[in-house]
Amino acid sequence: MIDGMQKKIRWGVLSTANIGVKKVIPGMQRGRLTEVTAIASRDAGKAREAADALGIAKAYGSYEELLADPEVDAIYNPLPNQLHVPWTAKAMEAGKHVLCEKPLSLTVAEAETLLEVRARTGKKVGEAFMIRSFTQWLRVEELLAAGRIGQVRAVVGVFSYFNVDPVNIRNQVESGGGALYDIGCYCIQAARVGFGGVPRRVVGAIDRDPVMQTDRLTSALLEFDGGQAVFTCSTQMVPYQRVQFLGTRGRIEIEIPFNAPKDRPTRIFVDETGELFGSGIVTEEFATADQYTMQGDAFAQAILEDGEVPVPLEDAIANMRVIEAVFRSAEAGGWVEVEV
Repeated sequence: MIDGMQKKIRWGVLSTANIGVKKVIPGMQRGRLTEVTAIASRDAGKAREAADALGIAKAYGSYEELLADPEVDAIYNPLPNQLHVPWTAKAMEAGKHVLCEKPLSLTVAEAETLLEVRARTGKKVGEAFMIRSFTQWLRVEELLAAGRIGQVRAVVGVFSYFNVDPVNIRNQVESGGGALYDIGCYCIQAARVGFGGVPRRVVGAIDRDPVMQTDRLTSALLEFDGGQAVFTCSTQMVPYQRVQFLGTRGRIEIEIPFNAPKDRPTRIFVDETGELFGSGIVTEEFATADQYTMQGDAFAQAILEDGEVPVPLEDAIANMRVIEAVFRSAEAGGWVEVEV
């Protein structure tokens, strides 16, 4: 039970995953409404090492011990993808709210099991798409809603990096590795932000690593009411990321849409002239900020005020419907409907 006078949500972290110890935890530690009080690992030594390095008070040698801590209000779950739903459910059953890393699940059916858990426990659960709480994305959503570029006709996205280490979990197919699950999900989020909904049908093409069997290059075309989105994502390509929203009167481009730096300002470019040499581009710059800090505070505020979390379960399920459809399309070799 959270004390009505409490000013911060006390967080526990399941595992010492890199994204947690290097990005999310440091971000949350700077939050107005977040305090990381405990971390757990299946290896007590690793948990203690991470806790000491990050200044976290409690370290547990099992996830169960952390979930049993009555002084933890919410759980951040950065476990491997195939463990997201099982441990999110266990945390909610233990009376904790949960912010789970993306993708929330590996299938739609798996994600939907959390609907019943949420209804029964009354706990908040959300997917950790930190971009949805970050300044540049909030501004883009505002501009789109205001009709700044007219009616959106197309969204174009690219997200890639190069990693061929077979030990890395992103390259292990049994753990939900591969480009589409890991980073293509961001491109799908971007397309859904642009069109404010879910595509009717998709067509996808996948190139799999011959040894690791993960999708190392995935591209897709998503057909929405009123327009289309295209994206390419890859785990074996030059590191790059960019998103453009193109409308009937202009376009918006996000310079670094996903791995926004926390040590320098971020920028979007708004072009309402269509002048091909860029003379009509207006640059909007946003003050240096940490998107993980903003994500944690937004989720904590939803808990404290009993509001909606930034990326609720329904949104996570919608994103997974598109991911599943892209996989089905690539296997079938043609267009497939997105299940609703």
